[in-house]
Amino acid sequence: MSAQVDWLKILVLCKDNVKARLQSYLETATASEPALGIGAGGDPMKPVDLIAEKAIVEVLQQHCSSFTLISEESGVKEFGDNPAQYYVTVDPIDGTTNLVRGLPFYATSIAVSTMPTLSATVAALVTDLFHDVTYTALAGKGAYCDGKKITPSPVVSLEAAVIGLDLNSYNVKEIAPQLSSLIEKTKHIRHFGANALEVCYVAEGLTDAFVDIRGKLRVTDIAGGFLILKEAGGIITAPEGHMLSANLDPKQKIKFIASGNEQLHKKILSLVRLKC
Repeated sequence: MSAQVDWLKILVLCKDNVKARLQSYLETATASEPALGIGAGGDPMKPVDLIAEKAIVEVLQQHCSSFTLISEESGVKEFGDNPAQYYVTVDPIDGTTNLVRGLPFYATSIAVSTMPTLSATVAALVTDLFHDVTYTALAGKGAYCDGKKITPSPVVSLEAAVIGLDLNSYNVKEIAPQLSSLIEKTKHIRHFGANALEVCYVAEGLTDAFVDIRGKLRVTDIAGGFLILKEAGGIITAPEGHMLSANLDPKQKIKFIASGNEQLHKKILSLVRLKC
């Protein structure tokens, strides 16, 4: 990573600008606001999504001369003379439905990579916009929550574990049977509605694992949390158990299992029955 670009500082500035731009919007936001078309990732866009994206791009243009934006809303856009220098993957608002309904669980997720692949991520920020809590990570330097180093949970018992599980899908009748064994052995299932933030909860040890095998989640949702969990010492793989890899593209879908430790991860993998 270039020493000339302080990505952690830039990402924090992006977060601050998003919060500033949203402050007045949140006072009048309602769930009935019309969508502004379909975003690059395939979901309807609300005004708040574009407000947050614009706030991020403004900061990036001020502090980085060249980069490629990979956004769930606007798609892929190149800036500067050397846009392949950095790839900035953005989910401006993760949990838009929660935000406009007044549910206190939504985030901004930003990841910086040196190549357009998930494995090349070198800096990340996920910020809980409601509670003003920010998770950050730099490759090889650990993960932090509001400047304090974080580590995942050591819980290995499925009965004691709190496990996030996303079943929000049109094909739930196909997905649910693949997870029935895991659900039967787990007493504490949760889903809050913003997957980037839920992966950070695993990184901090607030929850013990998070499972999403729907094939519906976009890589833009998970890029920031991916590095934060890895740098915290957690594990995130494909449901088959191999290394998680994906191209950074707004349309790229992803399946994964994230856990706080290897022992719990192996138990979860053994219980997920993937469709052949």
